[in-house]
Amino acid sequence: MSHAAEALAGQEFAHDLPATPFDPALAAGRAGKIKVAAIGLCGCWGCTLSLLDLDERLFPLLDKITITRSSITDIKRITERCVVGFVEGGVANEENIETLEHFRENCDVLISVGACAVWGGVPAMRNVVPLSECLFEAYVDSPTAVPGAKPIIPLHPDIPRITTKVYPCHEVVKMDYFIPGCPPDGDAIFKVLDDLVNGRPFDLPISLNRYD
Repeated sequence: MSHAAEALAGQEFAHDLPATPFDPALAAGRAGKIKVAAIGLCGCWGCTLSLLDLDERLFPLLDKITITRSSITDIKRITERCVVGFVEGGVANEENIETLEHFRENCDVLISVGACAVWGGVPAMRNVVPLSECLFEAYVDSPTAVPGAKPIIPLHPDIPRITTKVYPCHEVVKMDYFIPGCPPDGDAIFKVLDDLVNGRPFDLPISLNRYD
């Protein structure tokens, strides 16, 4: 055994990377804010871009909310209970199921955002074709296959197993609200978030609903 191996023997390791401790004043300022989390499952992330379309309206909201896990903050886990969770994308593999269940367990209010989360969207188009045919088309009979190479359908423990169908989120866990659209307007997301953080009843007028 090398000197390095001897030094590491018996040590405990974690997958979490070390992080700089939070400034106490910053932590105190965030303590009274409403915690919001967001995640993208099987989709195009267009709904996340709609969230960024809030533009300057996002800054006053940040006085009232703290965004924890999201693609904006790049925080990978919900570290404490959140009041609101936004879910973009449908459920297309086992990892999506695990993530969605984790959000349901750790968010008081869970919202489906966009066509994929609400109905399955474009990814659900494969539901009319057996999964075996989809995999064959993608990996065996693909027009981008390398000539002469042996076609292989990937199967590895590190790759999440694809579900036989793409499911809207409410078919996997209970969802509290729905914001339709592909993607929904930033105005719609702002209205919902602004209502929730200010204690108003959830109200999304028809003028802000989009189904295209």
